[in-house]
Amino acid sequence: MARPLRIEFPGALYHVTTRGNARQAIFLDDEDRQRFLDGLTRVVARFHLLLHAYCLMDNHFHLMVETRDANLSRAIRHLNGVYTQAFNRRHGRIGHVLQGRFKAIVVDRESYLLELCRYVVLNPVRAKTTPKPDRYQWSSYRATAGLVPAPSCLTLDWVLSQFGRQRAAAQRKYRAFVLEGIGHGSPWEQVQGQVLLGSKRFIDRLTPGLRAKRPLKGIPRKRRFAARPPLRRLFPASSRVGRARRNETIRQAHLQHGYSLSEIGRIVGLHYSTISRIANDRDATALT
Repeated sequence: MARPLRIEFPGALYHVTTRGNARQAIFLDDEDRQRFLDGLTRVVARFHLLLHAYCLMDNHFHLMVETRDANLSRAIRHLNGVYTQAFNRRHGRIGHVLQGRFKAIVVDRESYLLELCRYVVLNPVRAKTTPKPDRYQWSSYRATAGLVPAPSCLTLDWVLSQFGRQRAAAQRKYRAFVLEGIGHGSPWEQVQGQVLLGSKRFIDRLTPGLRAKRPLKGIPRKRRFAARPPLRRLFPASSRVGRARRNETIRQAHLQHGYSLSEIGRIVGLHYSTISRIANDRDATALT
């Protein structure tokens, strides 16, 4: 199994998911769900996390987590390990409960945090488990909306502050905001390199740290080059540049940003063998 790319720094925000092994259920009943939340509460306290939203589904869970320390991997490994042991002990099982390594996407607070907090709590509606989020007990929606007391693991301040200073009014606006999201498209189409979701400025800020991880061959290439600019930014359709400039951009796209020869060939309209000669020739200005 390929190693996941972990981007960790103080104040980082993540959308975290873990699924059941072989897509099997990880919660068999409400007692399992409550035990998981109890464990999550202990992990939030122990690792000094901020939990902005959560949702427990039958065979996976979603968390919107902020790390005040750079410790996401330690925190989620602990959460998953303790829950696996408790699940197996309770149900008389052995072996894996969860599917390998957890998935974590680094999220831009300004551009996507609020949208993803809504996306997380609407999972039961999208799955047709319930027609409305207020009828689902195992997400953070009802607590954030002021319908039930908030568990100690959940922080409400940031989400509700986006809707005003007065708590009751903010909760009403939050409820309306979530309901408006039913039927909206998925934000995952904007994820870059399977690990980053944010504005260009946000991704540029993380680029130096990501470049340092590029030599780590156990991590999938797409993730190691997550902060690279899109090919269409390197080769805009309306741009007319000379051959020398085009060839230099081809070399940059392949050698610096890690794009494959076929990917570059498709966007510039050249055969991959021609792209190979250009990318690897020190005097590429003379080619094609």
